[in-house]
This record gives sequence, C-alpha cells and structure tokens, in this order.
Amino acid sequence: MVLFDQGHLNYHRIDGSYAAFGRILAAANWEVQATSQLDLALLRRGRVLVIVSALASANYPNNWRLPTPSAFSSDEINTVRQWVEEGGGLLLITDHMPFAGAAADLAAAFGARFSNGFAFDEKQLVFPKRCLNPSEVHVFSRSDGSLASHVVTTGVDLVATFTGSAFEFDGTPLMTFSSTSVSLEPDSAWNFASTPRRPVAGWQQGGVKVVGLGRVAVFGEAAMFTEQNCSAGEAMGMNHPVARHNARLAQNVIDWLGGRTVP
Repeated sequence: MVLFDQGHLNYHRIDGSYAAFGRILAAANWEVQATSQLDLALLRRGRVLVIVSALASANYPNNWRLPTPSAFSSDEINTVRQWVEEGGGLLLITDHMPFAGAAADLAAAFGARFSNGFAFDEKQLVFPKRCLNPSEVHVFSRSDGSLASHVVTTGVDLVATFTGSAFEFDGTPLMTFSSTSVSLEPDSAWNFASTPRRPVAGWQQGGVKVVGLGRVAVFGEAAMFTEQNCSAGEAMGMNHPVARHNARLAQNVIDWLGGRTVP
C-alpha cells in the first residue's frame, strides 16, 4: 500500500492534481490510500508514504510570504523517521518557496537542506515563470551528466521539471544543478524585485538515500509528476512534450521505495 498524505494543507492531492500519479501506481498494482495522519500505527499499514507540497496554516492557502513555518510537528517528524528506519519508504516532494521552507525540518531529518526559493538554470530558463514553453523547461539528462545512473533512473534518459527548489543532500544524487544554476529567494513568492540570488551549482533537485532498514527519495519540484495546464494553456507536467520519461521515473521511485524490483 502507498499512503498519500493529505493532512497538511497539501497543495497537490491524489484526488486532484496528482490523480495521474495515482493512475500510474494503480497500473503497477499499488493500492493508494489517502491519509490525514502520520501516527506510527497507521504508517505501519503502508509500504510507502508520499508527501507532496505540504504547507503550514500560516501560509495557507495563498499567503506565500516569509516567514515559512514547518508544516510538520516535531512529533510527526520523529514518527516518520522511526517508521523509515524500521523499513518504510518515504517519497518527499516539495516545490518552490514557500513549500520548500514548509518541508525543511522534515527534509533535514533525512539529510536534505533546502533553499526556500525558486531554483533554475539560467541557460535553460531565462527567468522563473508560472507557465513555461517547451524550450524553457529544466531538463536533467544522462547525456550531460545532470541525471545520474541509478536503479530508479532505469529506462529514463531525461527528466523535465518546472522551476521548484534546490537542496543539498548527503544521500545519492539523481538530478544535479549545473554551474549556471541559481536560487532566487524572495520574501514573497513570485515577487522577484531586488531578490537575493544563491548559487546552487552542484545542488540537487532529486536524490535518494537508504536510512536504517528503509529508503527515502526527495524531490524539489512537484509539477513533474502531475498532468496540468497553465492558465495560458501550456502543458506543465507529465503531459509536457519534453517530460516523456517522468512517468517512468515516478513508477521506478515508488517501486524502489517499496522494495520491489524496478522494471
């Protein structure tokens, strides 16, 4: 069973923008169940826990200004950590500010340190925008070394993402930012006037790690596993023409986290 968190004011839900993600898992014979709690007894019923774009009440639904408090209590973080160490598989997906900041404490428990900003490669994307043309999507590829060879990238030659955030990680890198990548760190989401820039060359937008008897996968961008259309009509997610391998990555990650053989 895959447990899908919907108890932390999550921007993406399995019965909403992550429905396509749920269909991929169902086709691979995973049972997906939404949950609103992160207690140990419940987690032990599942094999994989998916948490996507959680928010604290202070920033919900659209007060996307600093400060960004944690979406998770210390007790919840300790519970998830214990469950993973016992053999659970955690898929933690965040996004650009404020989602990166809201998940920062939980991510830190597994060795990931997020920049609470908007990460992009200045060569691939001129400036972060809500809707991206095909040529402006951030692409991590095997051909340039930004997409690592790992069991979860089996059959995946490139991965497309749609801005998101960057993190430093003491695990195994999957998707690594290039030397021209930066993170814009505004005090309010999408307000880039006089915004500080942090170089994030060598930082990650995807990575995996073995923790105790369990496994963790962390991604800094959430639209990559959706099928959406922007207000201007452009595809943004697995339906984007450049993102043709994103669905395979989604299945591989869940299979790896759940201890299955990756197809």
